[in-house]
Amino acid sequence: MSDTNTPQEDGRQSLADLARLTQTAAAAAAAPVAAPAAPHAEDAPAAVAAPVAEPVALRPQQLDKFGRAYATGRRKDAVARVWLRPGSGKIIVNGRDQTVYFARPTLRLVINQPFDVAERRDQYDVVATVMGGGLSGQAGAVKHGIAQALTRFEPALRTAVKQAGFLTRDSRVVERKKYGKAKARRSFQFSKR
Repeated sequence: MSDTNTPQEDGRQSLADLARLTQTAAAAAAAPVAAPAAPHAEDAPAAVAAPVAEPVALRPQQLDKFGRAYATGRRKDAVARVWLRPGSGKIIVNGRDQTVYFARPTLRLVINQPFDVAERRDQYDVVATVMGGGLSGQAGAVKHGIAQALTRFEPALRTAVKQAGFLTRDSRVVERKKYGKAKARRSFQFSKR
């Protein structure tokens, strides 16, 4: 059998692989294993030291010169620019407090979801500017931006935030209207006579 037909081993690693490597490296550093003494040293094979994997940073922390993490969030027609920094949990949207800008409690619940998943509620201050779309789309855009900025400030939180689905841009948008139809799919009322 030739070497060209053998499958090549994939060298890429997932976040779960990197987490497992860092855990095994920490365990190996905490408890060094002593090799048992062989009765006849010349008969026993030489002890091979297992290579210790150094902890690998998943992603670098991305901060601006003011110590803030920046991200852009999008949802429907809304675009939000979000700056995140450590603080007391104050969220400012377009120069107003979140309780004033997003008066509906469900919208405030939406923008706080990334903090709840990452268990970082009231630990970061957020300043966001959002434009386009309606309030629901703007709340989704701010949520998307907060999730992105949170993973840039604390890269270790990326797995939890990604598994919750907050890093993926929600691509659902309004379907366009078609000619000969009242709306995108609704037909005009049918009249037999």
